[in-house]
Amino acid sequence: MSDNPIINFDTVSKLLRCVKLRIESADCCTYFHHTVYYAQAYQKLTTETPGERRQGKITITVAIFRLTKTGLINMRDRYRYIGPVYDFLSNLYSGKNIHRCKVAMLDLETVKPGDRILFAGVGHGRDALRAAELGADVTVVDLSETMLRKFREAHEAEAPHLNIRHVHSDIMKVAELGQYDMVVANFFLNVFDEAMMEQVLEHLIHLGKADARIVVGDFCYPTGNIFSRAFKKLHWYTAVFTFWLFANNAFHKIYNYPEHMRRLGLEVTEKKHFKLLNMDCYWSILGRKQA
Repeated sequence: MSDNPIINFDTVSKLLRCVKLRIESADCCTYFHHTVYYAQAYQKLTTETPGERRQGKITITVAIFRLTKTGLINMRDRYRYIGPVYDFLSNLYSGKNIHRCKVAMLDLETVKPGDRILFAGVGHGRDALRAAELGADVTVVDLSETMLRKFREAHEAEAPHLNIRHVHSDIMKVAELGQYDMVVANFFLNVFDEAMMEQVLEHLIHLGKADARIVVGDFCYPTGNIFSRAFKKLHWYTAVFTFWLFANNAFHKIYNYPEHMRRLGLEVTEKKHFKLLNMDCYWSILGRKQA
């Protein structure tokens, strides 16, 4: 294709709405028009060959990601609606076991006064408050303004004396490499598809010091008999569908986090399980970087 086709703004707008993103600037049209890569993707989307249409959608998704990083597309706060009731729903859904899972690795053995601890995707953040109460120097990061506001409200209401640093940012833009004694990702990595989840986890590991602890709390990988596995999968897919619907999170299978952590060079030193209806449904996994 020697010349770029003219792609009007309406066409691009419709295309982006298909993946639940919103155009905030007409400059996107210019960005697409002047890039052969995206023009070829658009051509594939309009072809009658299913395989090429799928390839075009993948290419456009990459394009949208790049546009988002350049600031031409601004994603709305995905937790604007479900964020305010996040803690209520998690307690109702898990019988408070999600909260127990989040604080499981935060005790006097793992957290020392002065330790620098980062919480990625902090949400309402009572686990971060717990770490600060133990004397840690806590930084919380969340891309959702709603979730960060809910954390700020909890911080001011429950522990205004604690000094906690709040960062409103994409975790991938946090560049404080090798600065933290512990990095915590509680019920955060599950918002991503598997490829992106691995990239985020690898970045979190890089944020830790040479011997840092990495904590992942989440839904437990399904094991046990056929009935146990079926219940755990149903429990997970109910949750992931809800957040796919209301927050546009990725829809995917349950991840085997210890496997991913080991693959990225961590030593998994401890796992704690939390039950629902006498079945292990949540786990907190403690990994350690090997200096």
